Amino acid sequence: MHFLALAAALPLPALLASPTVPPTKEIPVVETVHGVSITDEYRWLEALEKDSPEVAAWTTTQLDETRARLGALPCRSALASALEPWMTLGSIGLPTMTDAGIVYRQRSGTQNQPVVMFRASLDAPARALLDVNAMDAQGLTSLDWSQPNEQGTMLAYGTSRQGSEMSELHVLEIASGKTLTDKISGKVNLSGWMPDGKSFFYSALRDAKDPYSRETRYHTLGTDPATDKILEKQTTPSEIPGSGPSSDGKWIIGMLSKGWQANDLWIAPLEHWLKTGELKKTMLAEGLDGRFEPIDTVGDTLYITMSFGTPKGSVMAIAVHHPERAAWKTVIAEREDMVMDRVSLAKDMIVVTYSKDVCTQFERFNMDGASQGDIGLPGLGTASISTDRKRSDAFVQFTSYDAAPTIFATNVHHPKLMEWAKTSTPSDLSKYLVEQKRATSPDGTQVPMFIVRKRDLVLDGNNPTLLYAYGGFNVSLTPTFNPTIVPWLEQGGVYVVANLRGGGEYGEAWHAAGMQSRKQNVFDDFYACAEWLIANKYTQSARLAIEGGSNGGLLTGVAVTQRPDLFSAAIVAVPLLDMIRYHQFLIARYWVPEYGSSEDPTAFSTLHAYSPYHHITAGKKYPALLITAGENDSRVHPLHARKFAAKLQRDAANDVATDPILLWVDRDAGHGQGKPLALRIRDEVDQWSFVMWQTGVCR
Repeated sequence: MHFLALAAALPLPALLASPTVPPTKEIPVVETVHGVSITDEYRWLEALEKDSPEVAAWTTTQLDETRARLGALPCRSALASALEPWMTLGSIGLPTMTDAGIVYRQRSGTQNQPVVMFRASLDAPARALLDVNAMDAQGLTSLDWSQPNEQGTMLAYGTSRQGSEMSELHVLEIASGKTLTDKISGKVNLSGWMPDGKSFFYSALRDAKDPYSRETRYHTLGTDPATDKILEKQTTPSEIPGSGPSSDGKWIIGMLSKGWQANDLWIAPLEHWLKTGELKKTMLAEGLDGRFEPIDTVGDTLYITMSFGTPKGSVMAIAVHHPERAAWKTVIAEREDMVMDRVSLAKDMIVVTYSKDVCTQFERFNMDGASQGDIGLPGLGTASISTDRKRSDAFVQFTSYDAAPTIFATNVHHPKLMEWAKTSTPSDLSKYLVEQKRATSPDGTQVPMFIVRKRDLVLDGNNPTLLYAYGGFNVSLTPTFNPTIVPWLEQGGVYVVANLRGGGEYGEAWHAAGMQSRKQNVFDDFYACAEWLIANKYTQSARLAIEGGSNGGLLTGVAVTQRPDLFSAAIVAVPLLDMIRYHQFLIARYWVPEYGSSEDPTAFSTLHAYSPYHHITAGKKYPALLITAGENDSRVHPLHARKFAAKLQRDAANDVATDPILLWVDRDAGHGQGKPLALRIRDEVDQWSFVMWQTGVCR
């Protein structure tokens, strides 16, 4: 049924009834930070529910109100019916090649979590290796990662529950399907299998309650993890060590990440460490303002990508026995017109994934850096490639806003794409148009954005529009198929994704222009995109909603406090909002290199100038808000959402019946990863019905 017809047929919804959320109790805490007096009335909401029955009771009241409001929306039932076929599409992941065959993930439309599959060859029958759905009828156990060894005899994988991301490592024998007794806990990540296929390096927390206690260790299958050799330990909260073996097992290659813009790089002989316990590090890069990412060793040459001095990326070759930087060789130089996203090794070939104007291009090079031409793609979009340094065979995945993911088999020496697996869609996507436009930020920077709409949509300044962005941590928002936007487009909606500074779309300089003291550039870019959409008659403020999650939740939180006049509604998902205290919770000290810390007087001035929680003004009307959080979030603490909602509910001059401040804390979820299908559908129905309500589609 058509949404608007359904809305007209139903009586006035219960959401217009008087609000049931009572005023939140205030317990003011006053402190002076670098000479500035700050009052925090809702610090008591910083407790988790498991530690505070009072916080749990307060949250229940909020959830009941939000569920009642959203549940009464007249378009909700029709929206759920429209979304379900798009959210139950099957999917197949990019395969990994092993000596025994290919390993990949596959999810049928109704499965909560993907299943790890195995094929002896491209056309061989598929066999399920690992199905976490069978482990948990509720679908709350997620498969965080999986990685086979080179031989294709073993599969290491990590699982966690209820969005905690506290991965527990297990190992499965591929031929028999038997799970080995090896089990390692502590937010485990695999660093790499050794060439023997029977041992590996991994990182884990020494203390599960201390997010800054990461260690890198070495494990041999069948041995007690308590006896695993420790390679290195984390010593500084904002610096993350990580290391693993080269594919030939001769070297340990290690990094010390210092934020998303810089890291140290070192190399050490692996066999010497195993025999003696002495780690003979050779520092290759230390204390430099740039990224140095290892690719692999080939013989006695280490190939790396580098942003230092080449902010859009280059490939360097380092002779491991003559590692001085003056002797490094440029294999693939920086390109001015595109960003180097990823480098893969195949047999006698280097494949570089570039981003040009936020769309993927591949180029092939021989090992000396001579170009061998591109790998043609079906159109403008996002692509990734899976290669193996022993093989010329490869797999390519391609997607865009108007193209469902498709996987192609190819050969890097003769790169013709042959369709191997394709996501089928319920209807034709060709009736939608994808445009790339640019807005001008106040300092003159051109900010690109992708606009998705029906081809025949009339641009009369009255179209409901959702603007989404992120703007941080060197993350690029590239064209990706999002099936949940289809019902919105069918209602005449416009979907916009803005590529703000702070992201990685145009290299490290683009990222640096939106971090720390330059963070206001991100917000100004966002407003410029919104104003462009209005000026060019795509929409108007009364029909313009915004959405962002995590760092993007910070973005939308800032936007509604700095420019409440510009938007009708906002989704502020799993957000950071108290930027004075953010670094004191969970893993947030990892983000100090990106944002700065209020412990530093200069950084405090920047943070305090935009911190959303501290810029709520009593008596001001704000856009309607749906603020979300996960009670089990191991990254962003739900305190941000709770405190922000409480303060806005107290101070905003909104009509609570028509422009409410709603809070949803998911008690079965974390930062959003690994949710079962039913919860994903519920969340999408909640968010899209809220947006439709507030932009006039659903009334």
